[in-house]
Amino acid sequence: MVKAKIAVNGYGTIGKRVADAVQAQDDMKIIGVSKTKPNYEAAVAQQLGYDIYAPAANLGAFEKAGIPAAGSIEEMVEKSDLVVDCTPGGIGEENKSLYEKAGVKAIWQGGEDHELAGYSFNTVSNYEGALGLDFVRVVSCNTTGLCRVIYPIDKAFGVNKVRVTLARRAVDPNDIKKGPINAIVPDPIKLPSHHGPDVKTVIPHINITSTAMKIPTTLMHLHAVNMELNKECTAEDVRKVLGSQSRVRFIGQGISSTAEIMEFARDIKRPRNDMWENCIWSDSITINEGELYFFQAIHQESIVVPENVDAIRAMMELESDGAKSILKTDKALGL
Repeated sequence: MVKAKIAVNGYGTIGKRVADAVQAQDDMKIIGVSKTKPNYEAAVAQQLGYDIYAPAANLGAFEKAGIPAAGSIEEMVEKSDLVVDCTPGGIGEENKSLYEKAGVKAIWQGGEDHELAGYSFNTVSNYEGALGLDFVRVVSCNTTGLCRVIYPIDKAFGVNKVRVTLARRAVDPNDIKKGPINAIVPDPIKLPSHHGPDVKTVIPHINITSTAMKIPTTLMHLHAVNMELNKECTAEDVRKVLGSQSRVRFIGQGISSTAEIMEFARDIKRPRNDMWENCIWSDSITINEGELYFFQAIHQESIVVPENVDAIRAMMELESDGAKSILKTDKALGL
């Protein structure tokens, strides 16, 4: 089997997870990852056997640090079939001309605008539309989590209106430069938040309004979801629909917080304690006067990783069926 050659531009929180997930697949392989500085993440990438590429001006710094780079980022891009851009929000836009010049496909993350790629991706919602595309944007962690539940519920019962309130983690666990530490911050104060409009880039017909706040935690996001449904159903009907989704995990057995979900991920020996699934409290699923309510937790560091793998498979036309791609990706990850 000829494997698709994938480069990861930006070996940080998302990039290192995408690299490992791609390397676990049997129809694609990592040909290199990029770092701008020879820090501990670069050292770990080297230990894991990844070829490291760096800005041409920084190659000497990597050599001096004992982490010799395989070449420049431009050289890495030229060797690849597709680049997964995991650079910080706003930087990815600057890289588009590089990918266009090299004639390679590219995936951006949710920190970039929809217009950059022209196609926003979520596997269960619109896999087939990404087949053969040159540029795709995998939507953010929160948008991924919302699309994963809204799409199947809409397909089963019809969704008239979605309202969601997001309690967002303030920063990732390794980020020591941001806050808040002792505050709850409306994010943004002017409503709605960007999450609802972002869902519409994937599922355009959905009527959704979102609000959000940042809270002083690093672990996960929490969503309070409310949907007006077009068809009558019971809470058990909803559980059956959501339970059929491989990337939805029902939470119970005394788990009452995001901290316990992360402890559970550690206990089941997930790599980096990652929880790739939407974590929905089964007991929270309620139908009241024709409206659906539930709570779900979203692990911001890892939830988009399976979607990145599926996007690669669609764009490279390695698999034409989204359901089959999900099976391949999930099996390789151990999900």
